[in-house]
Amino acid sequence: MSRRSGPEWSIQEVAAVTGATSRTLRHYGQIGLLAPSRTGQGGLRFYDEDALVRLQRILLLRDLGLSLSAIAQVLAGEQDVTDALRTHLALLEQERERVERRIASVRRTIETKERGARLMAEEMFDGFDHTAYREEVETRWGGDAYAEGDRWWRGIDAAERRSWRERVAQLGRDWQEAAARGIASDDQDAQALARRHVEWLGSIPGTPRDASGRPAKEYVVGLGQMYVDDPRFGANYGGADGASFVREALTVYADRHL
Repeated sequence: MSRRSGPEWSIQEVAAVTGATSRTLRHYGQIGLLAPSRTGQGGLRFYDEDALVRLQRILLLRDLGLSLSAIAQVLAGEQDVTDALRTHLALLEQERERVERRIASVRRTIETKERGARLMAEEMFDGFDHTAYREEVETRWGGDAYAEGDRWWRGIDAAERRSWRERVAQLGRDWQEAAARGIASDDQDAQALARRHVEWLGSIPGTPRDASGRPAKEYVVGLGQMYVDDPRFGANYGGADGASFVREALTVYADRHL
């Protein structure tokens, strides 16, 4: 047990101010991503200022859709903390631009409702090819990913579209039911849902894939984050809490299997 040499926060205090659970912080420690500055009596973990700065960077990169293994590689390659924070600030500013575009999209939806005009339900529901995300999809995964998925959707008939929507709707209902039960994101039922979700993504032409043909890990994790960021997609999973549950379960699945 090391001597305390400066300001420190217990694992409970860090969890309270960051929103990360104690379980998540312990997991970060187990995989070597975030070591506590010291361990007190009874195994209680404490974190100093350097650890909090590192955690800030970890959480930012998680929000940007990076996997834990990718974050470890990023952090291992960074030497100067100030330069790293400048890089992260630039990423945050890019994220702010994306959020502003999403805000504008939601405002257009509100205006459409207020005018009494008809909402395009399928556009709000088909998250993978929604035109509001065309630029983001093409930037992250290339123009071919968007174009192939868009061609597939436009090429199927009405019955196939209804069947596909029902499959997605049932998946959304099952996610909501699991979240309402309060199970952990790494529970076997949650992971079974995550497997179904990834299999569904794999059935969509244009889904970014790894060398083995599976949906790419970064894509799955990034999509989970998008469910949290955009309330239109989060609504399919019962709102912000449900979307967060889906994101965490998909992240666990991706870390284990992709």
